[in-house]
Amino acid sequence: MIFTTNESIASFGGKMLKLSHESPITVSKMQLNLYLPHQYFDPEHKEPLPVLLFLSGLTSTPDNISEKGYIEPYANKYGLAVLLPDTSPRLEDPKFKDGNGAGFYVDATTDPWSKHFKMYSYILKDLIPSIGKEFSKLNIQRMSICGHSMGGFGAIMIYLRNPNRFKSCSGFAPLTHPKGCFNGKKYFTQYLGPDESKWDQYDPCDLIKTFDGQKTPILIHQGKKDEFYIEKHLLPEEFLASSKGTIMDGLIDLRFVDDYDHSYYFVSTFVPEHFKFHAKHLDLI
Repeated sequence: MIFTTNESIASFGGKMLKLSHESPITVSKMQLNLYLPHQYFDPEHKEPLPVLLFLSGLTSTPDNISEKGYIEPYANKYGLAVLLPDTSPRLEDPKFKDGNGAGFYVDATTDPWSKHFKMYSYILKDLIPSIGKEFSKLNIQRMSICGHSMGGFGAIMIYLRNPNRFKSCSGFAPLTHPKGCFNGKKYFTQYLGPDESKWDQYDPCDLIKTFDGQKTPILIHQGKKDEFYIEKHLLPEEFLASSKGTIMDGLIDLRFVDDYDHSYYFVSTFVPEHFKFHAKHLDLI
């Protein structure tokens, strides 16, 4: 067994599994949640289920979206498993304090981070293949990706770096131009060093200019009362501008919504739209 099941929680007819495993890429124990809808347990349902990969935001754990996102009804509605990785390795050494919950979904190249903080490779080369091996009723080739805040950045970045690997991509208040905002600069410097030319490979505003994958819209919801948006941390307009003249021109579905902030009240409100969007592109509806 690759994964240890620490808890199995019945929810909306399916089960939320709290899992852990030893990752050779992060050289640490990694935590994750996996929601399996009722179809997974139905002996009459023969077709392997597609998977939605949800990446969480800064300081979050897999439990935030699991407990506050209200994702289970829509996972069951469409027959969609939801994979919820942690946001970083969880290391007790004080020198890694600034990285706990803040892995930023990149592969660190600087000391001391480079040994453990390889979240990009962890997700693509360890987590996803391992889930496919252990849960044979999941089809990891039919996978979409989404995320919130830092996780929205991770989702869009991973999608753009891996053309045609994911069927669709969406973000809830994603950080879309890390080179242009405080947190992006802080963590890119921490993990990649001060040479900004090394940041381009992870910045969606750069990646979209050379993207050559499928012409599928990227769905983004952004609350107008989001303090991080107001303070210029998220910069969705710059991402939209960067798409002009590319094959994604006209395919960034950026939806501003009045009154909403950055919280899970916002996320849970628009979960139904995002799940329907991904279900469509996964041929579930």
